[in-house]
Amino acid sequence: MDVFIEKSNLKSGMTLKISGSKSETNRLLILQKLFGNIQLYNSSDSDDSEVLYKALNSNEKLVDIHHAGTAMRFLTAYYSMQPSRETILTGSKRMCERPIGVLVDALRNLGAQIDYLDKEGYPPLRIIGDRLKGGRVRLSAGVSSQYISALLLIAPFLETGIELELSNEIISMPYIEMTLSVLKEFGISILFEKSTIKVESCRDITPRTFEIESDWSSASYYYAMVALSPIGTNLRLGSYKLSSLQGDSQLVSLFQRLGVKTIEIKGGLIEIIKERESQSSFIANLNDTPDLAQTLSVCCFGLGIECVLTGLQTLKIKETDRLVALNNELKKLGAEISITQNSLYLSSSKGMTSNVTIETYQDHRMAMSFAPLALLVPLIIKDSEVVTKSYKNFWKDIEKLGFVLK
Repeated sequence: MDVFIEKSNLKSGMTLKISGSKSETNRLLILQKLFGNIQLYNSSDSDDSEVLYKALNSNEKLVDIHHAGTAMRFLTAYYSMQPSRETILTGSKRMCERPIGVLVDALRNLGAQIDYLDKEGYPPLRIIGDRLKGGRVRLSAGVSSQYISALLLIAPFLETGIELELSNEIISMPYIEMTLSVLKEFGISILFEKSTIKVESCRDITPRTFEIESDWSSASYYYAMVALSPIGTNLRLGSYKLSSLQGDSQLVSLFQRLGVKTIEIKGGLIEIIKERESQSSFIANLNDTPDLAQTLSVCCFGLGIECVLTGLQTLKIKETDRLVALNNELKKLGAEISITQNSLYLSSSKGMTSNVTIETYQDHRMAMSFAPLALLVPLIIKDSEVVTKSYKNFWKDIEKLGFVLK
């Protein structure tokens, strides 16, 4: 279904409660299944988390995770250490175009039995589960942090734990740190020195209740809305804390440069306020926070300022090739933009084309990152339901804030 968004005005002073972090939820779902004595509150209601939950609690041989990339990586590791279980793990057409060879090679080195059923290095996979001993394994840290997190999450249940030696530049480091922090929360012994991570075997933990913080990636779209609004506009979002495990909480400092101030207030709320105009250009390396690239580049275009983003190499293997998608859709709106394999350059601009149809490429972040531009011009978002991948109530929530949808 497509949605037409009339040129809208943001209602200042509103409060929104946003669903739990998809990243935290997915890590904790794996640990909950392995340890069994963990209770979760404020779990993400995203499609990705629901798919992972259902897969972990299914006895079916064929498991289809559709578009859920995190589920594909985490389940590949999880099923490989489930004795006597055979699983065929597959996904959407795009998922079967996203590489997984680095993770499969690492798991094979630990003794896992995994075969490719079609193209070498890509899903679908046949996984024959077994008791993995663990030990030392080397893998590239420059492709996807999810490969590393997938191994770390199963490490406590390997006979000898795991020692990961990481080669190449580490990308999305905050997501690895999140995984390690969650493991430490349960008393699991971890040593991280230079490029080596050691996780000790540990099959017994104290029962825990874990309240999941709301998703910072989802908050980014509201930061963009406030940035594109008049000085003095403010929103309250919950439940958040500025001392967050989530890498995308870095958007607090990034949007400070675009004129948006963040204040932590009582009750798990943050208040975001447009306190001044943005700076005239925006330059950032998003190696640690690539999921913010779409929101930031689209917001900078709306503000009419120059934008230079680097560290974007992982965007090529996301739900779509996000660099190409941004290039295509921003040009429709009148942007002067150029991309490389790992960067984006956007010239400053003074105008924007109205009533443009934005293609989403089956990518939730394309839909949500372009929606704030309706504060400036009317536009159409194709296949609007893609937002359910990470944020089911996005359209309902922005209607509460004054966006007019048809």
